[in-house]
Amino acid sequence: MATDSAFTFAGRTGAAGPLSGVRVLDLSAYIAGPYGCTLLADQGADVLKIEPPDGDNLRKYPSTLQAESRAFIGVNRSKLGITLDLKQPQGLAALLRLVREADVLVHNFRPSVPARLGIDHERLNLINPRLIYCAITGYGETGPMKDKAGYDQVLQTMTGMCALQGKRGGAPEIIYGSVVDYYAAALLAAGVSSALYERERSGLGQFVGVSLLRSALTMQSARMIWAQGESLDIGRDMRSGGVTGIHPAREGHIYISANTPRFWKALCGKTGLQVLHDDERYDSVRKRAHHAAEIVPHLHAALLRHTALEWEQLFGDEVPCAAALKVEDMFDHPQVLAEQMVGDIEHPVIGRYRGVTRPIKFGRTPGPDPFAAPVFTPDATAALVPDA
Repeated sequence: MATDSAFTFAGRTGAAGPLSGVRVLDLSAYIAGPYGCTLLADQGADVLKIEPPDGDNLRKYPSTLQAESRAFIGVNRSKLGITLDLKQPQGLAALLRLVREADVLVHNFRPSVPARLGIDHERLNLINPRLIYCAITGYGETGPMKDKAGYDQVLQTMTGMCALQGKRGGAPEIIYGSVVDYYAAALLAAGVSSALYERERSGLGQFVGVSLLRSALTMQSARMIWAQGESLDIGRDMRSGGVTGIHPAREGHIYISANTPRFWKALCGKTGLQVLHDDERYDSVRKRAHHAAEIVPHLHAALLRHTALEWEQLFGDEVPCAAALKVEDMFDHPQVLAEQMVGDIEHPVIGRYRGVTRPIKFGRTPGPDPFAAPVFTPDATAALVPDA
């Protein structure tokens, strides 16, 4: 990696991280690319977010924060920011100067766009052969759909995730929370880190491709098995049915997992349903799934004796379970606090806020302190771009 950065984060505090000294140019927008770069920043990399003159589209998404986008702040922490118009000669020239000193460049343009802008891998590789060039796409780099715009819920729907999320025999249902985007972000961080590791041996950068399609299918690797001679029209749903799932309590709902003999025995004992445990018709997870219509009414009746939170305490470590909480409950959840997953961050517009920090623990190089996502400033370019 280069030794002299045009965008060294002189003011960053805290310990070094495993990627400290790595410089990343983040040209991506929305969630997958930006959060992948944030994961690199969490590990110490200096990330420069480069936005077009009208900003990252995520800034414009609905938000109950009046002055800023909650989503943008959440997926772009610990970056500096500038704006560049890559369609203008001076903007492109500024980016190419940054590329000379960068270790990583990330974008989420469709495959045909980088060459039109003059920032395709082949050109940037000539400028900086050590550059790790990571492209996030919807459908990959080849094939009939490669230039289609891809979004999280589009890929969920296409790849069968929504069909399996819906109730049996019912309409497909979206899985909210941008799960495909966030998994793609994790693949981005892993792929870039692997490429940086390989570069230490070869001295050369390389292309790294991450797509939402690959992300969505990789998430379903346990379903994507088609044995020779097997019909395609078979059940691929991994839900064990009936007992394992979310159930109503006297107040609230509780998720219970009782797939193993040990947990099934504990569940029956704790709920006073020993008779179910002793019945050989229910002595395996497959049998219980088959007889769910017989078992679940007894379980629901028993669960009405206590609230979901009370059952959580009663089950303790003997039955895997969780009372259904809201995400807001996580800010002060004792386990979250013990793991220091939420930190205080100062933002120049909204002030102090609490948010997720450091998703990975490193014993010797824990990484620097997080800081707020960049505020949109259309003219913030000169201080961070080296002279020609």
